[in-house]
Amino acid sequence: MHSDDKNGIDYSMLQSRLGYKLRRAQLVYFDVFSEACAQEGITPGLFGILAIVYHNPGLTQTAVSNALDVDRSAMVAAIDKLEGMEVVERRKSKHDRRSYALYLTEKGKAFTERLDRQVNEGESAFDSFLSEEERRWLLDTLDRIIQARKGG
Repeated sequence: MHSDDKNGIDYSMLQSRLGYKLRRAQLVYFDVFSEACAQEGITPGLFGILAIVYHNPGLTQTAVSNALDVDRSAMVAAIDKLEGMEVVERRKSKHDRRSYALYLTEKGKAFTERLDRQVNEGESAFDSFLSEEERRWLLDTLDRIIQARKGG
């Protein structure tokens, strides 16, 4: 019996499974990210929208949903919530009158910057065991896994 747990549970078949390890690590790490978002009353998904719009003002809702790989119908509800919080505003797109372009309000810019600092602080405290080189390697490796799945 190959025991890797203080409770004597045998994980030997799972220890070499990359998907299993990635999922376990993701769950642990996501808790840190979720906690920072929850302190501001939003979800990690809403933070993703804010981050994209912050750096790409004027994108349509469809472009943002494609960038985040989120269903377009879910995007409408998410934007409604962010608009209700007065952090995002819809404006008629200059390029396509049938679409809305998304922009952060001044309140939204300040909110996103504060939230980004909080997420960074949480991540910094959590991943202090990684050197900067290891962190860059891990980010690069994760990007390559994501791209391999997308076929690119």
